[in-house]
Parts: sequence; C-alpha cells; structure tokens
Amino acid sequence: MSRPEDSTPRAADHLARRLYEAGCRHAFGMPGGEVLTVMDALARAGIEVVLARHENAAAFMAEGVWQRTGAPGILVATLGPGVLNGVNAIANAHQDRVPLIVISGCVDADEGLTYTHQILDHQAVLAPITKATFRLTAKGADIIADRAVGIATEGRPGPVHIDVPISVADTRVALPRLRRRPDAEPMVPAAAGQARDWLAGAERPVMIVGLDAVNEGAGAVIAEVAERLNIPVITSYKAKGIIPETHALCVGGAGLSPLADGVLVPLVQRADLILCVGYDPIEMRPGWREIWDPAEVNVIDIAAVPNDHYMHQATINIVGACGPSLAAIAEGIAPRATWPGDEVLEARAALAQAFPTGDDWGAAAVIAEARDVLPEETIITVDSGAHRILLSQMWTTHHPRSVLQSTALCTMGCAVPLAIGAKLATPEATVVSFSGDAGFLMVAGELSTVAELNLPVIFVVFVDASLALIEKKQRERQMVNLAVDFGHHDFAVIGRAFGGNGVRVATRAELRAALQAAQEADRFTVIAAEIDRGSYDNRI
Repeated sequence: MSRPEDSTPRAADHLARRLYEAGCRHAFGMPGGEVLTVMDALARAGIEVVLARHENAAAFMAEGVWQRTGAPGILVATLGPGVLNGVNAIANAHQDRVPLIVISGCVDADEGLTYTHQILDHQAVLAPITKATFRLTAKGADIIADRAVGIATEGRPGPVHIDVPISVADTRVALPRLRRRPDAEPMVPAAAGQARDWLAGAERPVMIVGLDAVNEGAGAVIAEVAERLNIPVITSYKAKGIIPETHALCVGGAGLSPLADGVLVPLVQRADLILCVGYDPIEMRPGWREIWDPAEVNVIDIAAVPNDHYMHQATINIVGACGPSLAAIAEGIAPRATWPGDEVLEARAALAQAFPTGDDWGAAAVIAEARDVLPEETIITVDSGAHRILLSQMWTTHHPRSVLQSTALCTMGCAVPLAIGAKLATPEATVVSFSGDAGFLMVAGELSTVAELNLPVIFVVFVDASLALIEKKQRERQMVNLAVDFGHHDFAVIGRAFGGNGVRVATRAELRAALQAAQEADRFTVIAAEIDRGSYDNRI
C-alpha cells in the first residue's frame, strides 16, 4: 500500500506542470543520473522527452519546435559536460532571441562541499548567455518556473536556466496556491504624434523589419501599413516572409551578402524617413553599422527593448510592442504615392540580376531547382556558410518562420537539428535542411535521432569537400590554402547507413527527381549535391 505522502507532487512536478501550461510538449537532451527525476516529471506532465545525440543539437531541436508552435523550447542537460555541451546553442538562443528553458541537474549544496567530480558552477557559466539563471528550491519551484517562462518569453525572448539539485527535484511539497504573473499589456507610445507627422510627410519612406516583429506576430500590421502608405520593406534574414517576398513592396533580405547590400544600403540612404520596426541589428554585419545619420534624416525606431547596441541611432526611439506602436503611428494617414522615381523597382531588378537562377549546375542551381520543385509553404533550415548567404538571398518565401537559421551567432551544425524539431512539431509540413558538408559532418550522428523518430525530413548537402566561404576568403586575400579542405565523403551512403534513403546528384534533373522522390518517402532522405567549390565566386 502506498503511503499518503506519495501522492504529493515533487518539486520537479511543479516545474513540469508550469512548462506544460506554457504549451511545451517536447523536451530534448541526454539523460544523466542528476536529471532523471526532472525527465520523469516532464513525461508525467505530458511533455515528450526526446533523446538527442548531443546537447548542442538538442537545443536546436527545441528551437525548431518553438519556431513552429510558439511554446518555449526545453533543453535538459546533466551536470558538467552535459551543460557545457549545450553552451554554443544556448548562446545562439540568447543572440537569436529564442525562449529556451535550460534545465540542468546539479548536486546538492552540502554534497558539493566535499565532492568535486564533474562539479562546476553552472550558473556562473551560463549567466552571460542567458536572460536569467535560477537554482530551484522545493517551496519556490512553482514561482521559479513561472518566472522562467515569463522572462524567457516577454520583451525580447531568450534562454533562461534552471539548475535543479537532485534532492530538491525529489522533494515532495504541497503548495498552498500557484503563482501566475499577468501578461504585460503594450502601451501606446507618447511619441506617436511626432512620428505620425513625419510619416505623413515622407516622400521616400523605407521600412526595415527585424526579428522582434516576427516574435511579436506583427506581420499583418506591417503589411497593412506598407500597402496603404506605399512603403518598401527590407527585412533581416530572420524576418524573411513577414510579408510575401513576391510582394511588389518587399525589396528583400539584408545584412550578410555584400552583393545584396550594395543594392539595399544605397536605397536606404536615399530615403527621407527610415522606419525600423522590430529591427534587431544583431543579425547584421559591419556594412550596416551607422549607415544613416539621424541628424540628417528622420529615423523612427520601434523595438522591444531600449537601443544599447549603437549599431544605429534614431531620432525617436519607441520601446514597446511593434504592431500596436506602428498602428498608432500610421493611424489616420491617407494612402499616397511615394518614391516618385523608379528606385524601388530598380532595386528589385538589380537584386534579381545579382542572384540569377539559370545556372546549369552549382550552388545557385541547387537552390533555384529546389525552390522550383518544393511546395510554396515548405519549411527550410539552413546551416552557416557560403550556401546560407546565397540561399538567404535566392530563396523566395511567403510566410514568416519558414526559413530557419542561426543569424546572430551564425553557428555551424544547426540546420539538421532545427529541421528535426520543426518536423516533429509540424509533421504535416514538408521540411528540408540545407547544409554544407562540413556542418553536416558536425551533427551526422543526429541521423540516428531522425530515424528513431521516424521523421521523413529531407537533408540536402552541398558537397565540395571544403569550408567554401573561408577558402574563398583565403584566395581573395592571396593567402595559402590552409585548414579548409577535407575528404570527399559519400554522404548518400551515410544516409543509408543510418536507415534512410541516400542519393548523389550532379545535375538539375537528378536533383529534381531526388526531391520529388524524397517528398513521397516514408523515411528521411540525404541528397548529396556534388558541386564545385568555385560555385560561390562572384555570387555572394
């Protein structure tokens, strides 16, 4: 017969229940003795615990789920090496504004006084790369969980860490009541009047839209204002698709390609009003630093947090929700013509010319053929490297959160696990991962994860046996070829070895056939696209 106290929830159960309330249905990680109770509590609360092969990949899987569901991602890591394995992806979540709940196990305080094996200060390690870090207590478990969810999701999202001592996780505690913070309400900006006057009088306004706007779901307001007031829209890569990229007012993504920036920066510099809507310049490269002077042009900056980055300055800074703030500024302004010349049309034409789609074969041909054959609503993930720069410019997308990548930290090895998480969260969607061969090798072990989850994800690998972007930079600087080349591996065989399909392609026709077959497959497919490393020369 069980004792009465056995039915009392454990501290770990209170934590898990709050995460379930927040919409979390999946957690990712690797088990260790220190997190067994937490994992048990998550499962009992209705949250599936998915075994990954590395904590770094697990965190990206968690991000993939968040991108599709809006619920915070969960990473579970055991003490010491488990936590340290996840550092890269936790830092990525911090810079890419991902609400990731990082749950780590730790030894009890008294135990740590004399026991040193695998012991380190998790909170000290993670404090610089998280929004907050907590150490769970039994009586405070529900409060800490609620604070973690709130901090992770409010304002500009980011990771929050909870260190869970072994005995605390197991402690049974009856809480007299649960604590829940109310959601914050957006404020109408006091500066709306002045900003409205500037917007009403502008002849050449331009809107730059970034990640905050995507996270806040401001797409409908942005589209309405842009169309009514005829304002061209430039997006960061993470904001691609916030308005369809086929829209006449969507000029394109910016921030990483010198070819694209050579078209977009001059357009911005010809504007007489710059309207930044959720524009977080952490995605941008030095070519976008201080490209305007607010003493010479009116700049309205709407962001979730105050500007402390100094990448650009503004005439008016509005700290608040993007959608309501933009709506307040644009209220009552009548539709009108803008940009009396053909500058916007010329910019769109110049970008199309800079990134042609008609190559017989090579990196650009792979991207163009994939875009042509895959459904419009396809979710793609893309790793860091030369192929990401090219794909981010060439890939036309119609919906936000359909091109997933690491844009701030630009970390390699993200595409494969992002795709696994996205497919797990939305199994009905076509999900395609694009990786360079070096990035794919970093996470090839996760093919066993996707096989065990029985997810028919499509993995396209650009195979050129080189760190192509760095090799290109070496040649351009007339340096010796050094530490950028590696073996030419058979990635199709690797895919088959893990139980999936694998095919090598070297023509558009072969790629098209492989993509069509992969969409009908009942298992994952690795498509190894054999290209020349010079495919990116004069293209990015």
